[in-house]
Amino acid sequence: MAEIENLFSKTQHARDAQCQAEGLACRRGAALVFEDVFFHLTSGQALCVRGANGSGKSSLLRQLAGLLPLAAGALTRPNPHKHTHYLGHADGLKAALSIGETLAYEAALAGQGADHAADLTARLGLAGRDWQYVGDLSAGQKRRLTLARLLLDPRPLWLLDEPMTALDEDGRALVGALAKAHLASGGMIIAASHEPLGFANAELVLGAQI
Repeated sequence: MAEIENLFSKTQHARDAQCQAEGLACRRGAALVFEDVFFHLTSGQALCVRGANGSGKSSLLRQLAGLLPLAAGALTRPNPHKHTHYLGHADGLKAALSIGETLAYEAALAGQGADHAADLTARLGLAGRDWQYVGDLSAGQKRRLTLARLLLDPRPLWLLDEPMTALDEDGRALVGALAKAHLASGGMIIAASHEPLGFANAELVLGAQI
C-alpha cells in the first residue's frame, strides 16, 4: 500500500486540530437516543464508536457532521462543511454515470484535474472499469468508489459509518491503509463500526451500562 502513503505525503493537517464532545445527547422525536457522551480527539487519533443497533452510532456521526441538532451538550470540531468528510450508509452516487464520469465530477468539485481522477481507479481497485456504469456495480465496488472523495479533497476530520461494510479482504485492507495514512498526516477519524478497527486507538460504546 505504499502508493496510498504517497497520496498523503504532501498533506499535513494542523497538529492542533481537535474534536471534543462534552455531555452530548440526541433525541429523535420524543425518544432519547443517547445522553452524556464525552470524548476528546486530537490530531493523529481515531475513535471507534460501537454499540447495538439503535444505540445512536449513526445519529452521533450525523451530529458531528452538522446534520442533526444537539439535544444537550457542547461540541468542538473542525468546520463540518469545509473541513470534514462524512461517508454514511447512502453512497450518494448517480447510477447513470460511469466510474470515469463519477471520478471526473468528484475531482471537479474538489478543484482537481481529470488526470488526477483517472489515476485513482487503479488505487481504488477499479482499474479498467472507467466505462462501467455505477448502477451496475456491486455494493463493495460502490463503497470503493466513494473512498475517492477522501483522496480528492483532503480534510482533517473523517466521519465514517460502517466503513468495512460490503468490502472484501482487499477492500478492507484499502480502508485500513487510507486511514493509517490519513492519521499519519495529522488527520482524525471517528468511525461507527460493529467490529474492531485496526486503526482506532480509542473506543466509545454507546448504550453501555456504567
